Amino acid sequence: MSPLFSVRNNCIQFRGHQRGGSVRLSNKRSEIAVTPYGYASKFEIHFDDKFDVSFGREGETMSLGCRVVITPEIKHFQPEIQWYRNGVPLSPSKWVQTLWSGERATLTFSHLNKEDEGLYTIRVRMGEYYEQYSAYVFVRDADAEIEGAPAAPLDVKCLEANKDYIIVSWKQPAVDGGSPILGYFIDKCEVGTDSWLQCNDTPVKFARFPVTGLIEGRSYIFRVRAVNKTGIGFPSRVSEPVAALDPAEKARLKSRPSAPWTGQIIVTEEEPSEGIVPGPPTDLSVTEATRSYVVLSWKPPRQRGHEGIMYFVEKCEAGTENWQRVNTELPVKSPRFALFDLAEGKSYCFRVRCSNSAGVGEPSDATEVTVVGDKLDIPKAPGKIIPSRNTDTSVVVSWEESTDAKELVGYYIEASVAGSGKWEPCNNNPVKGSRFTCHGLVTGQSYVFRVRAVNAAGLSEYSQDSEAIEVKAAIAPPSPPHDITCLESFRDSMVLGWKQPDKIGGAEITGYYVNYREVIDGVPGKWREANVKAVSEEAYKISNLKENMVYQFQVAAMNMAGLGAPSAVSECFKCEEWTIAVPGPPHSLKCSEVRKDSLVLQWKPPVHSGRTPVTGYFVDVKEAKAKEDQWRGLNEAAIKNVYLKVRGLKEGVSYVFRVRAINQVGVGKPSDLAGPVVAETRTGTKEVVVNVDDDGVISLNFECDQMTPKSEFTWSKDYVSTEDSPRLEVESKGNKTKMTFKDLGMDDLGIYSCDVTDTDGIASSYLIDEEELKRLLALSHDHKFPTVPVKSELAVEILEKGQVRFWMQAEKLSGNAKVNYIFNEKEIFEGPKYKMHIDRNTGIIEMFMEKLQDEDEGTYTFQLQDGKATNHSTVVLIGDVFKKLQKEAEFQRQEWIRKQGPHFAEYLSWEVTGECNVLLKCKVANIKKETHIVWYKDEREISVDEKHDFKDGICTLLITEFSKKDAGIYEVILKDDRGKDKSRLKLVDEAFKELMTEVCKKIALSATDLKIQSTAEGIRLYSFVTYYVEDLKVNWSHNGTAVRYSDRVKTGVTGEQIWLQINEPTPNDKGKYIMELFDGKTGHQKTVDLSGQAYDEAYAEFQRLKQAAIAEKNRARVLGGLPDVVTIQEGKALNLTCNVWGDPPPEVSWLKNEKALASDDHCNLKFEAGKTAYFTINGVSTADSGKYGLVVKNKYGSETSDFTVSVFIPEEEARTAALEAQKGGKKAK
Repeated sequence: MSPLFSVRNNCIQFRGHQRGGSVRLSNKRSEIAVTPYGYASKFEIHFDDKFDVSFGREGETMSLGCRVVITPEIKHFQPEIQWYRNGVPLSPSKWVQTLWSGERATLTFSHLNKEDEGLYTIRVRMGEYYEQYSAYVFVRDADAEIEGAPAAPLDVKCLEANKDYIIVSWKQPAVDGGSPILGYFIDKCEVGTDSWLQCNDTPVKFARFPVTGLIEGRSYIFRVRAVNKTGIGFPSRVSEPVAALDPAEKARLKSRPSAPWTGQIIVTEEEPSEGIVPGPPTDLSVTEATRSYVVLSWKPPRQRGHEGIMYFVEKCEAGTENWQRVNTELPVKSPRFALFDLAEGKSYCFRVRCSNSAGVGEPSDATEVTVVGDKLDIPKAPGKIIPSRNTDTSVVVSWEESTDAKELVGYYIEASVAGSGKWEPCNNNPVKGSRFTCHGLVTGQSYVFRVRAVNAAGLSEYSQDSEAIEVKAAIAPPSPPHDITCLESFRDSMVLGWKQPDKIGGAEITGYYVNYREVIDGVPGKWREANVKAVSEEAYKISNLKENMVYQFQVAAMNMAGLGAPSAVSECFKCEEWTIAVPGPPHSLKCSEVRKDSLVLQWKPPVHSGRTPVTGYFVDVKEAKAKEDQWRGLNEAAIKNVYLKVRGLKEGVSYVFRVRAINQVGVGKPSDLAGPVVAETRTGTKEVVVNVDDDGVISLNFECDQMTPKSEFTWSKDYVSTEDSPRLEVESKGNKTKMTFKDLGMDDLGIYSCDVTDTDGIASSYLIDEEELKRLLALSHDHKFPTVPVKSELAVEILEKGQVRFWMQAEKLSGNAKVNYIFNEKEIFEGPKYKMHIDRNTGIIEMFMEKLQDEDEGTYTFQLQDGKATNHSTVVLIGDVFKKLQKEAEFQRQEWIRKQGPHFAEYLSWEVTGECNVLLKCKVANIKKETHIVWYKDEREISVDEKHDFKDGICTLLITEFSKKDAGIYEVILKDDRGKDKSRLKLVDEAFKELMTEVCKKIALSATDLKIQSTAEGIRLYSFVTYYVEDLKVNWSHNGTAVRYSDRVKTGVTGEQIWLQINEPTPNDKGKYIMELFDGKTGHQKTVDLSGQAYDEAYAEFQRLKQAAIAEKNRARVLGGLPDVVTIQEGKALNLTCNVWGDPPPEVSWLKNEKALASDDHCNLKFEAGKTAYFTINGVSTADSGKYGLVVKNKYGSETSDFTVSVFIPEEEARTAALEAQKGGKKAK
């Protein structure tokens, strides 16, 4: 059977067969169709050179086409070609044109707009047969004229038109330009003109707007532009023309004979009758209300006479009777009206009066109170974004639709390369449903996706980002469903439930198939199909079963890839009417507030309560791996709540829980297990935090970073909901929630918990006991009667010019904070002597004085006042404290004068580098290009190779291999036209010794631990240093006695290795060895113990190496003479000679193809003088080809030298070469 849909290359092909105006699916390709010409034929319709998924940009042209092949071909009988967009037939217009050339169908877009985005289908009908093919077209936004401006809106339509206004609607664009869209401007243009006029002065956010100020009978077109803080974007595609006429008038005009279009509709009214004042309108209602306008609608009065009537609209604020006429100048001609200029958030009532030439009638009944504001809420963000693989360049994205969304327009999907943070739209025309295929992705790249919903009120928040998915084609059938249960049982039917497969195979599950079988006396029968058509839900009622029969069930899931494997066979269920007296099992168990020693278990009451209502619950627990007989109850008496705080858990242990319900009859069956749950406090767990604000208000706060769009915060006290508590007030926004105590007291003692719904048990709690209550009340009191918190008390410091700065820092200061400055109990003020400053952002309060004089000795105080909070801080400058500060100020003044020219910020000093070189350095400041720096040693200028650029302010002189010749007095001078400064460093006598000692010390400290190394001559002890100089003294001792050096025991330095060599060691050499490195002041020791196992292993290794050296020296070996390969012509003689060596002289043997070879007349083998081996073959043949080996051996070892002999026949070589040449010629052709 051919499938109804076939999916190839991201496109859909459909097959069908229609007869008598109705469509039915056909898999019989041989059916007969009747053509208009009266003879019968069957048709095969194929598409070649088909259009694929296409991408265009606003303003561009695009063509879709394919070649249509119809067999058999009938002349003069052309097929019917119809194009569709999203299932809606397309008609030629100024935007789109169709063409049929006789064999190729083409759809051309003259000017692409985002309205053109969608699924395009071509249907070709021939007689009663048709074929169709589909592919998606994506239209990207045109580049904005102003960078950062929003994209153009789309789908501008006129929803309602009458004499007085036309309601224009549109869809918001997917791209806002990088900043939120502030609103939209609506433009109108009278048909027949090119003059566009803006309809609204301020941008409107709601995607519907009533345009007024129209001329009755005239036709208009409209367009919409979006605006953000950057600017105004491109206008939308214009709407279809619409006339400013009442619907009844429009219908009346359509019924008249048509006349040439003049651009204006002439409206005539019937001759009026006199004397009848119209009655009040009826059925007045508010049909639409936004923050920008309100639309009223009503029915004309029954008492109206024969003449035309008009209407006056009146409004008044709710709760008053102050009625005001809205349209004082122009009466309304239609029974609908749009009101503007209403105050947002205020409440109004409305009424309408009729009027004609006889007068103004009585008002209608007033409307209900209407609050001005958007009645349509922005939809909530979609949830659970799941990408699944589709093709090499596309991904299928599915999501949970926005909950409680009204007038939903659709969804926008965006994609981002994982880790880039840059988002791009996947569609520019909102799509409905909860699934969309995102095309144009890069194969092998990983993407994340997000979705947001849109209606007339605006765009929702973005959903949470999806998991990253690599783009590649991969779908498979889903894994088996699981956990089949019987939800309800009747006399002849049963309701089954199951859980969705863990793996859906990369494609959306399209349905389930259920099989069942009878089980008689424990023997299962044959499987039967329960449903022919796939069921979409995870539950199904199987009918026509036998009463009291036992059944087993299997369920299999299906997706685009096919039918998955069936589930495991369910347990046996008996088909019988349930009449259970005790309750059924509770369900939907959930663990929350999981910590290392506790958690909260929650559940839902059983579906079946039994004969009497449920009176309570029992909760059981056991470790996950424990046996069934180890369940233990957590509560002796039944609890009425549907949750329980479980305490006393062991950290890291996995637990499972179950709940049983009880009624007056007894205890019911246990629930399904909850868990396993590991008792642990997860990383990132957040807790409820208590807060006391500036007004002393106490609140509990909680935030959650793992919320879903459906998540909500629920607060409870002692695990009982606080929703109706008069003592508490809860406010939740985004991922944060706050519960405020109105008057915290003893009645509020208890455990307060916050649970986040639709998460993996995220919750937290906070205990308020008597001690915590006292602490919070005290903190609240401090906040109500505060002091200004001080971060730093009043202090005084000297600035670089000798100025004196008095300063303190408060924790924070408001804009109303004030400071009084007091000296010796008198307030001082800003003036020539004192400069005051307050930085309210940092809380720093300062007072500056240019100079300290004798009369400034005394006590200084800063007095702070910030709202109702006060504080002060004092510093005392009297006696020696004042004199010392005065002296320091004068010193700093002189230093400042010195620093006006080039100067040393840090004077000359030395340091020893890691390479044991000496670096002289100083830090300079206030340098310019003309500043010179000159180095001297012993009053002689030193030539420096490199010119310093002063970029880092550090000047250095590196002295390598520092020694006595480098002793002396070093000086560096800075000078330019502003002055000079110098710095001197003496490196003579004791200063030189100190530096040399530091050099040696750094070398000694770099020494590694002593190591033991065995050699063929003996045992070596050694250590490495980074560098060695002769001034570093090296001494070795053995068992506390200095080592005496001889030809057998030697010491030395090789490169960076300091060593002690003990040749031919004896047991007397055992013991503790110490290497001392003396830097001139301190000895630095390294120790090693050469005794016991360390000595035995080293000695044994020495013996082994010694013997190995002897053996290596004397072992048998082949010195040379044998080639690796010998190629020889048949019939020739082969002679090889090889030199060997060994002490004692080696034995020699020969091998051919790994087997022993003996000397004979054909193969002559000789070995002479214990040194030379001869190998001779007289008249070689092909049988002599093979691998040969010469084996030499003595008591110290053996060695084999292999060579290969290859014998060839000249004639065969020639034939082989000719064949190879012939093959090469064919390949070249």
